[in-house]
Amino acid sequence: MLLTEPAEGTPDVVTDLSALDRASRRIAEGRGPIAVDTERASGYRYSQRAYLVQVRREGAGTFLVDPVAVDDRVDSLIDALTADEWVLHAASQDLPCLADLGLRPARLFDTELAGRLAGFERVALGTLVELLLGYRLEKGHGAADWSRRPLPVDWLNYAALDVELLIQLRDALEDELRAQGKLEWALEEFEALRTADPAPPRKEPWRRTSGIHSVRTPRGLAAIRALWETRDAMARERDIAPGRVLPDSAIIQAASVNPADEQALLQLPVFKGRAQRRLAGSWMRALRTAAQLPKAELPDPSPPADGPPPANRWADKDPEAAARLAAARAALAKIAEDNRLPVENLLQPDLLRRTCWQPPADLDTDSVAHTLRAGGAREWQITLTVDAVSTALKTTAG
Repeated sequence: MLLTEPAEGTPDVVTDLSALDRASRRIAEGRGPIAVDTERASGYRYSQRAYLVQVRREGAGTFLVDPVAVDDRVDSLIDALTADEWVLHAASQDLPCLADLGLRPARLFDTELAGRLAGFERVALGTLVELLLGYRLEKGHGAADWSRRPLPVDWLNYAALDVELLIQLRDALEDELRAQGKLEWALEEFEALRTADPAPPRKEPWRRTSGIHSVRTPRGLAAIRALWETRDAMARERDIAPGRVLPDSAIIQAASVNPADEQALLQLPVFKGRAQRRLAGSWMRALRTAAQLPKAELPDPSPPADGPPPANRWADKDPEAAARLAAARAALAKIAEDNRLPVENLLQPDLLRRTCWQPPADLDTDSVAHTLRAGGAREWQITLTVDAVSTALKTTAG
């Protein structure tokens, strides 16, 4: 059955403090877990803020809150949402922007993560709802510009439907996890996700520029860095997604061609547009700054990695480590298959690589368990994997 709008009709958007207080009281008076979702404007805006917060609770109904309209003053909502467990789908995407509003769950159930642990191959919200509840959700606006005002009715329906069946989905997944003996695993995962520290900022975010691998000289990388930083400052000031100010492909092309002046820059495809012609002076200043940097200030083409090298280079750099990793991967793949788990949920791949590259001095299970625990592995993961990892770490290349 296809759902195109909520069963109770399209909710009005909460856009003032008095309406927010009324909505918060109703939520607090509801019962059971609270379904929560957000809509952002990642492809359009620089910030990752929430432009809409969706909340649903049994006995209360669905509420669509516009945090921008109330200047992010959501104190009454904070009080209402501390009452019970939150249910989110792909919580890691929503928790940061909710935390920016002061909204933090006391307990958490992530339906996407639950679906992965239950062994479902596809865990999109619509897929799980159709598979477990028999409904199809009207989709199609997730990548829209949610900073737009007013929001169209079909967008509001889409947003409300994201929480319409989330509680029922949670219950179905809990039953499935319990039947498979995995509910305690899931509860550990949810708590780890809820209490995780925010990701630290990248040291050199400009190195994430798409296509940067094609530029290998320090001077060319300096040009990419200068253009990236200029673009980022513009995007931040105007609250526009950086790619809408200047696409990565244009940065790479300008750094590769190294135009001598503005006229030469404006001959490059993207820079021929009206918007880029207005900004040509800024782009050329960035390029000239990079061109004049002393050699000591140029970026390193091969910066030291934070962790082991790519696994495909291990056989040459450290055959023993390569043998350990191959043995560990094979053992974990078997454990994951036996338990109907994605292997990446059984143990974080980065943690496995780090452990195989630089094992603990002692390879007994207690020492390996300590290493895995220090690397963030949960107790259920350690229980399932420690024997296999300990054995793999004793593998030699001979």
